[in-house]
Amino acid sequence: MSTYHTISVEQLKARLEAGEQPRMIDVREDEEVAQGMIEGALHLPLGQIPHQLAAIPKDEEVIFICRSGYRSDQACQYLSSLGHAGVANLVGGMLAWNQLP
Repeated sequence: MSTYHTISVEQLKARLEAGEQPRMIDVREDEEVAQGMIEGALHLPLGQIPHQLAAIPKDEEVIFICRSGYRSDQACQYLSSLGHAGVANLVGGMLAWNQLP
């Protein structure tokens, strides 16, 4: 069984405000990221992940982001099944992020 972590938007915001620079990958499509991304995130659409495995560290934390948390969850499940130990899903995705004060 694959396992991975989750992170809340509040936790991520606090880390970013503290000066941390976690590795983040936004798996949304081009038209979605055109509406805004979390600063510092890399855009890598979900369908490209199997072709870009070399760009995703296996043993470091990588936070996956999408619109609602569903596609990023799929990315985490897939990568975790391949042995990636540090994947984390941003719960609620950009919908939750955009609700932050």
